[in-house]
Amino acid sequence: MRLPIPAMVIGLSLASGGVAHATDLDVLVKGAKLHSANGLASDGLGHLYAASVFGNEIVKIRELDGKILSRRGMADGVQFPDDLTLGPDGSIYWTSLLVGQVGRRKPNGVTSFQSVAPGVNPITFSNGHRLFTALAFLGDALYELSPTFSAPPRLITTNLGFVNGMDWGPDGRLYGPVSLGKEIISIDVDSCENATDPYNECDITLIADDFFQVSALKFDAFGRLFAVDINGDVLRINVATGAKSVVARLPLGNDNLTFDSWGRVVVSNGYDGTITRINYNGSRTILVPGGAIVPSGVAVLADGCDESVFVGDFIKLRTFDGDTGKQTAFAPTLAGVPGALPPSITASRDGDHILTTAWYGNSVAVWDPAAEAVVETYPGYVQPLNAIKFQGHLVVAEYGAAPGAARVILQVGATRITLTDTLAVPTGLAAAGDDLWAADWSSGTVWQLIDDGVHLASPLLVAYGLSNPEGLAVDLDGTLLVVEAGAGRLSRIDPDTGVVWTVVSGLSPGLPAPAATPPSYFFSGVDVGPSGTIYFSNDASSRVYRLTD
Repeated sequence: MRLPIPAMVIGLSLASGGVAHATDLDVLVKGAKLHSANGLASDGLGHLYAASVFGNEIVKIRELDGKILSRRGMADGVQFPDDLTLGPDGSIYWTSLLVGQVGRRKPNGVTSFQSVAPGVNPITFSNGHRLFTALAFLGDALYELSPTFSAPPRLITTNLGFVNGMDWGPDGRLYGPVSLGKEIISIDVDSCENATDPYNECDITLIADDFFQVSALKFDAFGRLFAVDINGDVLRINVATGAKSVVARLPLGNDNLTFDSWGRVVVSNGYDGTITRINYNGSRTILVPGGAIVPSGVAVLADGCDESVFVGDFIKLRTFDGDTGKQTAFAPTLAGVPGALPPSITASRDGDHILTTAWYGNSVAVWDPAAEAVVETYPGYVQPLNAIKFQGHLVVAEYGAAPGAARVILQVGATRITLTDTLAVPTGLAAAGDDLWAADWSSGTVWQLIDDGVHLASPLLVAYGLSNPEGLAVDLDGTLLVVEAGAGRLSRIDPDTGVVWTVVSGLSPGLPAPAATPPSYFFSGVDVGPSGTIYFSNDASSRVYRLTD
């Protein structure tokens, strides 16, 4: 077996803020301050609280100017916070979507949790300080919780149609969007007779319908109902008649809303992390600017001398100009919309198309940028962490349903061939000619799986000692480029000798993984354009870098 020669040669370096110390390295794309902006609440004292589901944090923001004052993250027990609310004693409550818990942080810093079920999503208090939460998308149920978590969750009813961002109405009823946001209903939570009966009789009233996809609603201090639609509309709804009026039209991706200490509507955007205030005169103030939220896989397509950089950003597949960094296009992943692109974390070239994967949703799909359409899908993969095309065939790095089930698969027609099942967390994939390599995030190694067209019965160790390798690409000179997410660096590997040396260091380490996700979580990718320019991403800093000769 060929063993690599340990070697590290320091190349370019970045300071902690990501400032380049070399003229040939620059930031092509500077993304959002938040890795998505989701649930919102105001304390009425000049502060907003925002949940960032992908950032695994709750952020305190000054309402006056949008300054971020504090971040509470995984060290504080915050994982996948989708929605939040403030309790009468000042406690912050949040829902952990994939973990299935509701968390509570008291004003004195004491934190506690109550398990509900995966998919726990919206959360709100009644006027009488009763606490309600619901499952959405990963389940469908409505619960009442003890605000002190002193009693088990009380199931109220099931099969409402995925209640999302909900609020208590001045009439003593609970209001929320259902049926993937197509309708808004109100429910008398004390009218449900048999919670375990799927045909449970509850007093439910249809308030309004024919929306695109309402994600959340709230009542203001005057008892007026406002809602945000994912298509960008901010709406006021007449509860008595169901009539709708558009208060503002924002970019695609509205997620939640609240009212600041002066009663102005504030809206979060889950697609780009923006938080926007709608002023009394109808103008808008961006409190927290947005952009790419978790830039991950990178793929470059060229048209002559012009290079387009495609970046998987989970909720969007974004396209950037390789010279200016300007976003030129995006493909949103819209739930429930036929033909829409599935969630996209990784991205790789497939001729003139882009191949994407995401472990969430088990998606492997091919996007045609010219037609703006999905042209191929590959069902049946379980938590795919990456995919590329090799000799016209699909290669997938699959994490699997449980630890120990990971493998790298070659799909030829309908036949799926396991190339190896010895990598614990297969992430990076790269190919050149008749050679194929794969990286193992867990062991910090890179392996050759196919050599000169021959599938190796035992993978050949090419490099070791890497720190959580993710993105892998073949440079024009035949060396391998690898993003070491654990160390925050871009390295180069000589595949013939195993020599490893640093190209760029000082990047932010990759985002840490919360519970219920693969350990690699998101992805920092790399690709090389025909010009020889190297493009690579850093999911933690929400940046895409460009390295030229």
